[in-house]
Amino acid sequence: MTVLSKAEAPRSKAGALEFIPSESKLRVILVLHIKDGAEKRFMEVYRTLRDQVAEVPGHISDQLCQSIQNPSEWIITSEWEGPAPYFAWVNSAEHVRMVEPMHECVHNTRSMRYGVVRETRPAAAAPVPRAERHTERPPDDVVRHAVTFTVKPGSEQAAARVLASYASPDPEVDAITRLHRTSLFMRGNRVVRAIEVIGDLGAALRHVAGQPGVRAAEEALNPHLEEARDLDDPKAAREFFMRAALPAVHHLTVGDVNAPGVRRRALSYPARPGCGAAVALFLSRQDQLAAARHPSALVSSTIYQRGDIVVRVVDLRSASEPDPRVILGIEGVRAPAVLSRLVDVGADGDLGTSAGISRFLADCDMDLVTDRRAQEP
Repeated sequence: MTVLSKAEAPRSKAGALEFIPSESKLRVILVLHIKDGAEKRFMEVYRTLRDQVAEVPGHISDQLCQSIQNPSEWIITSEWEGPAPYFAWVNSAEHVRMVEPMHECVHNTRSMRYGVVRETRPAAAAPVPRAERHTERPPDDVVRHAVTFTVKPGSEQAAARVLASYASPDPEVDAITRLHRTSLFMRGNRVVRAIEVIGDLGAALRHVAGQPGVRAAEEALNPHLEEARDLDDPKAAREFFMRAALPAVHHLTVGDVNAPGVRRRALSYPARPGCGAAVALFLSRQDQLAAARHPSALVSSTIYQRGDIVVRVVDLRSASEPDPRVILGIEGVRAPAVLSRLVDVGADGDLGTSAGISRFLADCDMDLVTDRRAQEP
C-alpha cells in the first residue's frame, strides 16, 4: 500500500495536548443496507444483538435509525466509554460470534468511529467531569489502522522479501477514499503493517485485497504464516484479519512528517500480562509531554494496541540518532521506573541506567521492511 496524497499540516502544541482520545467517549456509526425481504429477520437479529452488546463492558447506549429517503438504508449508532473497551470487544472472537447472524440480512456495512470532543447537555445536568473537557480536535482526515501476525520461525527473511517486493496498488480507491501510506515492520517473527488511509478504511482494505499484485503477495506469504488462512473463503479471511487487527488507540502529530530528516520507526513493547492498555496510555501521555517541549525530536506518534500487544510508530526529526529515551518515550526522571512496572525488561534488564535503556531499545526496535507513500494526485 502507500502515501502522500497530502501532507499533514503542522499542529499547534496546545491543540495536540488538549484532546486526549483515551479519555474521550467514542461514537460508532454503522451504516447498513438491508436485503429486500430481510427486514423482519434483521429486526430479530438486532434485538438479540442489542441485548448482548448492552452487557459488554464500556458500552453506554445505542440507537437504530432508518433513512426516511432510502428505507433500505439503516444506521446503528453506539456510544462507548472510550476507544479501548470498544476495540477490545470488536476485535474479539465473541464479537465475531455475535454479529455473524447479521451478515445474512445485509448487502454491506460501513463502520465509522469518532471521539466525542464536545457534548451539549441540559442546563440542569451535572458538570462535565474534568477528563471529558476537551477543546476542538485538530483536523486530521487520515484514518490509521494496523494488522499484526507471526510467521514461522526461520522463515523471517523469506517473508520479508515477499512483503517488500509486491507492486504498489493504485492509490485511488473512490471519490472519497485514497491510500495514504503503508509502513511494514518486523521484530523476530512478528509482522506489523501500519496502514494510513484518507476516507473509508473498509473501502480501502477491500480495494487493496482485490489488487492482483497484492493478492499474489498474500498467497506467496501463506506458507510462511504460523496461523493458516484461506483467502478464498470470505468468512475465514474476515475472521483472520479481525484477529490480526491492531487498532490505533492514540495519535499525536505536531509537525510535518514529510519534512527532510524525519525518520519513521516502530517499537514493540513487551507488556506484562494484563498491562497492555496501561502501557499504551502511559506512552500516549509521555508523547504529549514530549510534544510540549521545545525543541522536540518528536513529530508524530501513533500507538496501536490489542490486549498486551503494544506497538508505537513514531516519526522523529534529528540530524543524528536521537537519545534512546526519546525514541522509547521515557523522557523524564520517573518515566523509566514507571514503564519498568508495566513491561517485561528481562531478568537482567534495568531502565535505571543508560546501558539498560539502550539494551531495552535494541529489544523493542523493529526493522523497517518497507515504507510506501502515494504520490500527489
